[in-house]
Amino acid sequence: MQATFQQYLQLDAPTIDSLLPLELTDFLALPAVTELLGSLNAGLLRETLPTAGQVLAKQLPPFYDWLKQELGVDKVPDSPDHATKWVVAFLNNQESLTHLVELHSPIPEKALQRSIPRLVSAFDGVEEDNVRLEWQKTVAALCLVLAVGAHETASAAT
Repeated sequence: MQATFQQYLQLDAPTIDSLLPLELTDFLALPAVTELLGSLNAGLLRETLPTAGQVLAKQLPPFYDWLKQELGVDKVPDSPDHATKWVVAFLNNQESLTHLVELHSPIPEKALQRSIPRLVSAFDGVEEDNVRLEWQKTVAALCLVLAVGAHETASAAT
């Protein structure tokens, strides 16, 4: 997971280690996080949603099977449609990051951490470098938010 954040978000290990234990509201209020999320190229992402939709339609069903079979995650979506719709809603400022965290709160922290590199790599086959890298950065950024939320949930449970 750390290697994924280092590669796609240009964060070093100490920074990642300092972000993960934060409460979600504190994390989202950090200027560096605001800057990171603001640096996502929403125009390019909107323009290439059909590409992302194709990638997700192909990659998410085996990913969901892996979550169930290998990581023991009980509740996984029936289809990849929800992911594409959520990304569209997020890009159109109709969906919040806190709601994303709430939706993923049933996923155990360790399972979520193990799934991040695999989810980001779903876009490895996108031929256009700028499109591939922007989607990988976006998915990694959203996964960082999920990782902070999962850590907060796991810490509250102990």
